[in-house]
Amino acid sequence: MLKRIETYYDSVPRSSARAEAFGPLTLFVQEGQGWPYYARPALGYEGGAVAVEDVEKVRARQRELGVPEAFEWVAETTPGLRAAVAATGLTVHEHPLMVLEGEPLAVPAPEGVTVRMVGADDTALETAVAAPHAAFGFPAPPGAAARVGDRITAGWTRLAAALDGSGDALAAGQHQPVGAVSEVVGVGTVPAARRRGLGLAVTAALVADARAHGTELVFLTASDADVARLYGRLGFRTVATALIAEA
Repeated sequence: MLKRIETYYDSVPRSSARAEAFGPLTLFVQEGQGWPYYARPALGYEGGAVAVEDVEKVRARQRELGVPEAFEWVAETTPGLRAAVAATGLTVHEHPLMVLEGEPLAVPAPEGVTVRMVGADDTALETAVAAPHAAFGFPAPPGAAARVGDRITAGWTRLAAALDGSGDALAAGQHQPVGAVSEVVGVGTVPAARRRGLGLAVTAALVADARAHGTELVFLTASDADVARLYGRLGFRTVATALIAEA
């Protein structure tokens, strides 16, 4: 299972980023506008040794490019990377890596909203893209909706949202399919609509859509243990620890 996830992690950024090789590490660099990427273990180096010098070379390149000095990896898959990253002064955060077992469990439908998939030409696209940004405390960058729309058209992204009576998104999220594997990402609810079960309902819609399109392995990274317990209500279970390092 973790090998399939590693292959996915190496594949999914390549739809919009170029890959630069640094021995045991790969740096993904966003092509054009969009969310900046990160460095991670090169596919095939799982479990291998990573030197502090390898990490420093990547960080120097990130500074040269003006992108965040960030690394993401799975602790159980590349256990030696943490010490090398921490030795360079980056802060390492731990997050539960969760996989859905079997079919998703049923969750109550939130009252007063419609939860559905959002297409590239959908009138709800703009607010569905903006809602998670508002949830995480920063505005959507210019052109974000158009870029997500292009990814939906290309089949790289699937978007779901919980819409109010006016058709505006109160919560939204995405899953990004690559073959028979997909990751649920960016699920967020605007502050005024929290504690109504909207994020869980959006996640359930994403999982149902992934399953309907032949996805065998659905996974996600929870921000912390409390959020992991929430996803556990859908049938996700923690299988490993995702590590994110940043300055």
